Amino acid sequence: MASSWELASGTEIVPGRVAMDLLGTGLRYETYLAWDEHLRALVVAKLVLPDLVGDPGAIRGMEAEARHLDRLAHPMLLRSFGAHLDGPRPHLVLEHIEGPRLSTLIRRFGVVVEQLLPLALNLCAALHYIARERVVHLDVKPTNVIMAGAPHLIDLSVARSFDELSGLTAPVGTDAYMAPEQCEPHRLGHIGPPADVWGLGATLYEALARARPFAEDGARFPQLRGRPAALPDSVPPALGELVLPCLEHEPANRPTATELADELEPLVDSLPAPKIGKFRPGGSQMTRALENG
Repeated sequence: MASSWELASGTEIVPGRVAMDLLGTGLRYETYLAWDEHLRALVVAKLVLPDLVGDPGAIRGMEAEARHLDRLAHPMLLRSFGAHLDGPRPHLVLEHIEGPRLSTLIRRFGVVVEQLLPLALNLCAALHYIARERVVHLDVKPTNVIMAGAPHLIDLSVARSFDELSGLTAPVGTDAYMAPEQCEPHRLGHIGPPADVWGLGATLYEALARARPFAEDGARFPQLRGRPAALPDSVPPALGELVLPCLEHEPANRPTATELADELEPLVDSLPAPKIGKFRPGGSQMTRALENG
């Protein structure tokens, strides 16, 4: 079996829904920009890879994601327009959001404080909500954040309800952004919302430093063996003091998403109104305000 659908533009996924452009391919799923005739709108079709159509685990993962999407409704999460799990091309139909991934912005341009603070506050809102709904995302990372008018946290393919988390005995998530308890659930115990706060902390750290918080040391999961590297001197200390506690080894020592949001709100409120023509590459008003206390 092929490892990619390789759908040409105009190829029918199912009647009334045609692929337009490949957006990305992961380990189990492939996403396409698609046109949905019933909705008369662009959507994202997330397909199980062709060589995994017969894999019960891949189908169960998509079924679980569909259930979470049906139940969760928040301005920072994608909407779902249905799941089509029978037939030759099992897929989800998701809202299409125009905007780059956070990972792309970090790689190409970096993220300034005026962008980072509202981003962090919005992601806190999403994590607060899903925790209240007794769900843990388990894969918060820059590639799973779409920077639209408001940022959106995407991809619930490995999310678990609180009831399901007790059954996890193997690592789940993306290595570089996994909390210690995700890396070794059999040894470190219960996984809960603090794991998502860790993922948020790793994401914000990368946005600030343009590097991951834990240096590769030749073995898997360096976050189990050391502290995060110091943030660059250019990062205002007050901001580092909010991000680094998210990366505490012990889940109980991390702030909750709500507590972090409470700390971020006055900083976001103090952001200067944007002014055309006032951008200066050497720094920002908010950076200078944080540096000055």
